Amino acid sequence: MEYSADEFDVIVVGAGIMGSSTAYQTAKRDQKTLFLEQFDFLHHRGSSRGAVGESWTIRATYPEAESEIGYNVYFKVHHLDMAPANNKVLHAIVESCGKNSVPFRVMKRDQLDREFWGRVRISKDWVAVATEHGEVIKPTKANGAVLRDNMEVKGVERDGVRKGVWVCTENGERFWGKKCVVTVGAWTTKLVKTVGGIELPMQPLETAVCYWRIKEGHEGGFAIGGDFPTFASYGDTYIYGTLSLEYPGLIKVAVHGGYPCDPDKRPWGPGNPLAPLKEWIEGRFSGVVDSGGPVATQLCMYSMTPDEDFVIDFLGGEFGKDVVVGGGFSGHGFKLSPVVGRILADLALSGEAQGVELKHFRIARFQENPKGNVKDFL
Repeated sequence: MEYSADEFDVIVVGAGIMGSSTAYQTAKRDQKTLFLEQFDFLHHRGSSRGAVGESWTIRATYPEAESEIGYNVYFKVHHLDMAPANNKVLHAIVESCGKNSVPFRVMKRDQLDREFWGRVRISKDWVAVATEHGEVIKPTKANGAVLRDNMEVKGVERDGVRKGVWVCTENGERFWGKKCVVTVGAWTTKLVKTVGGIELPMQPLETAVCYWRIKEGHEGGFAIGGDFPTFASYGDTYIYGTLSLEYPGLIKVAVHGGYPCDPDKRPWGPGNPLAPLKEWIEGRFSGVVDSGGPVATQLCMYSMTPDEDFVIDFLGGEFGKDVVVGGGFSGHGFKLSPVVGRILADLALSGEAQGVELKHFRIARFQENPKGNVKDFL
């Protein structure tokens, strides 16, 4: 089907990692795709670029994107999860590894010391789960569709004559599409309410990513390309980090979570308390990472549902299956972005994602239970 310059098979609203993955999939399938972003494409006001600087932790290989765009976007590393021995999240991780045939090792304090030569340590009542399926990926290098930035979408209207939808921007431009996919991160709640009248319990949070100086002479032990892992720690404070990549000599260690805020009226600080991070770094890195304070901090947005599961569903109502919504990905979405992009593209183009069970990601789950899916480890 041929369209005019302002008509498309699919319009993707929001150019973060999920929107990018979706647009990549639809364009790859020869669908005329429009990619709209309210800010400039390399802005730091959302989740995909603000949340981690230039590196993300990912735990599943996706070489297809790299081979097609022609340069390195991911780097193989080990991954380490650590927590008190009775921690339910860690038990769920072990169960998931076993269920999905992912090789793993459970290590106590002495074993971990020997494995990583004392570079990362845990308390006697903690254990660590190590896998070799971790990766670090550079999100600003992984993309491909018609791109229009500085296009804030203010509404989506049903086209009752031709079917399809009209996507309307703040500056008065209108674009017609057979289908629309909404992936606007922290702005999801606002746009979904405006377009569909649905109240999504998706909370925008402002969080901080911190970079800490590795002491002179020890930089190589924490650098990409060696044997040091990405990591997550499930103690009283959920702490995560990646090894040194974007800033040589600095290691990224941050708290998972943040402060509720309006994404259009952000406080821009002060970020998460530093005391738990300082204590954690001092107790884990044997004094070779300076725990006095971060030398660089980046503020960014999270968007999280009460159950921390995604929203992947049709908007429904008058739009039926013509508008697809993806949101609530912060914290653990990036590692699944290739799969989520494929699912969102499938839903938009064929109305279903064959072989994928999506009941846990329905919008309606919050009508059945305001807290969403029931879990025993949250």
